[in-house]
Amino acid sequence: MSFSSDTKIELCKEIPQGSCCRKAECYGLLLFARAFSAHVITLTTESGAAAHLAAQLTAETIGVIVDISASMLRRKERKNSFTVTVNGSEQCSAVLAFFGHNQKEINLRINHSNMEEDCCASAFLRGAFLSCGTVTDPNKDYRLEFTVPFMNLARDLSAFISGIYELDLQPGLLNRKGSFVVYVKGGERVADLLTYMGAGNAAMALMQTKMLKEVRNNVNRKTNFETANIDKTASAAAAQIIAIEKIIKTTGLDALPEELREIADLRYRNPEMSLRELGGALSEPLSRSGANHRLQRIVDIARSL
Repeated sequence: MSFSSDTKIELCKEIPQGSCCRKAECYGLLLFARAFSAHVITLTTESGAAAHLAAQLTAETIGVIVDISASMLRRKERKNSFTVTVNGSEQCSAVLAFFGHNQKEINLRINHSNMEEDCCASAFLRGAFLSCGTVTDPNKDYRLEFTVPFMNLARDLSAFISGIYELDLQPGLLNRKGSFVVYVKGGERVADLLTYMGAGNAAMALMQTKMLKEVRNNVNRKTNFETANIDKTASAAAAQIIAIEKIIKTTGLDALPEELREIADLRYRNPEMSLRELGGALSEPLSRSGANHRLQRIVDIARSL
């Protein structure tokens, strides 16, 4: 099961008790289906739970006969496709009339009168998501989408999501392969929208995954930073050892000034020491920058030989 499928199963368990919200959810399911007209009303989905909920709400709320059929979508993955159909122009016209639509409409738009109370907005959006929505696995990305067949309907949905005053969802709209996609992206925004629709468990799972990824990324950044520092320190120490060996083989350490001779001998015998440790081990302790300055002088002397 995918994260999106699990989310839809969770949402299907949240059947509203109020008749106004049941009507709003049924409206969202049918309006964003593959076909919503006076001739045919058809909802196709990979979610069996969503298909059965759509059939149940349509039959109970409107009182029309609904058929459900299943077909194998991808045999290797054992995935089925479920189709919910309202048969006959008479029954389809009854559905449209129930939701305040008529056969003469050129552009399909959201009829806001079907959301009678403030509580109906989340039910309507839940139905729309069950009909045409997907949510990405949070291990890959944070994105929730509604794939809508008509441009004006997609614009209405985008405006509807933007109008949820308690949330700052900032939906986007794009054209993808002839369909219009309304999307919300970002971990917190997607989690907020899932919670608003009633998928609290999915929202919590998303935020837990997000926090785990952030912790892992912080650890990796810190590890990479420390590794880079270790590499830098080791490279500098190796250059200093090579310089000291060159001086030993040519002029000898006794040719160095006294303040350089001591730290050169100390570095040569302790290649693993940090600059701070080297400075602290001198007869007259030096700071890290002081130790680094003297070692750099030794490297310069070796280069001049």
